[in-house]
Amino acid sequence: MRRLTYFVALSIDGFLSGPDDEVDFYPSSDAYSARMIETLPDVLPTHVRSQLGVDDEPQRTFDTVVMGRRTYQPALDLGITSPYKHLRQYVVSTSQPELDADVTIVRDDPVGLVRALKAEDSPLDIYLAGGGILAGALLDEIDRLVVKLYPVVAGAGRSAFGSVRFRPTRYDLTDVVTFEGGNAVLTYDRG
Repeated sequence: MRRLTYFVALSIDGFLSGPDDEVDFYPSSDAYSARMIETLPDVLPTHVRSQLGVDDEPQRTFDTVVMGRRTYQPALDLGITSPYKHLRQYVVSTSQPELDADVTIVRDDPVGLVRALKAEDSPLDIYLAGGGILAGALLDEIDRLVVKLYPVVAGAGRSAFGSVRFRPTRYDLTDVVTFEGGNAVLTYDRG
């Protein structure tokens, strides 16, 4: 069965963005960026893959992306209606109009969507791009967390899992990669 992987950027205090969706405060390094491009080009938006010269890279990890409307919005702000052309794209939203034939808008039942995607016969997994509210709704379906931890305290912002009720969910740490400058990538698999 395919896995749902929540690939998420977080501050040390657990925020995926600032209160107004800011992410420009996340520090990076050349080594960190190079590693992300090399190991996970699937998670890069298509226009970024093209700019970096990896647009011809075959999918190695994911063939499908699921995201919430807030995660979809930055692409729309740039006039891009199909941000992950190299993947099948699903946007979970009750308000987002359909703008592109390559993007399927899911109005209800994100859990049913993910279960159907997991049941497909494919060697590749499903990328949960976020955001936090959607991740909270899909917590029981998330098989792997890849946390890009940034060495900064945001102080306030949007939670990685929205406003999920208290419900401890066990994951096992299976990989840690650290970088000069303080960035770390932590991989957790459902325990």
